[in-house]
Amino acid sequence: MKCPYCKSAESKVLDSRDSEGGFSVRRRRECLGCSRRFTTYERLEDVPCMVIKKDNRREPFDRNKLLNGLIKACEKRPISLYVLEGFVNQIEEKVQDLSGKEIKSSELGEMVMNWLYHLDEIAYVRFASVYRQFKDIEQFMRELREISNHRISENQVE
Repeated sequence: MKCPYCKSAESKVLDSRDSEGGFSVRRRRECLGCSRRFTTYERLEDVPCMVIKKDNRREPFDRNKLLNGLIKACEKRPISLYVLEGFVNQIEEKVQDLSGKEIKSSELGEMVMNWLYHLDEIAYVRFASVYRQFKDIEQFMRELREISNHRISENQVE
């Protein structure tokens, strides 16, 4: 494992722990070249699940792409990286459990939208604006009205 700081190939493992519910191993390392510490993760290599894009292209499921999209949507919101990584782990588990090892990007997008809707309305709107590719301000305003109407109806039930 190369040090991300000095690129030395020599390091020692300080600590190893199961991570992500036992699906990976987290290792805390110290570089023998520069003495800086860094963390690595080991995951079991699995048959990649393919995501079917809108134009029917297929590409491998990329947890980092999903996580980066969530990080952008939740920027400056009170949502920890730990929560986002936990959700990505849940999605990754669902995807890996698929019998056909394929999922439509629209299904992934709807899972994310549903989760964000219940987690944080601002993050939801940010994600929706990219995912749904609003063509104009009216489409965007319709989405905001739906959220507002849903919130009002939930408050009336309570």
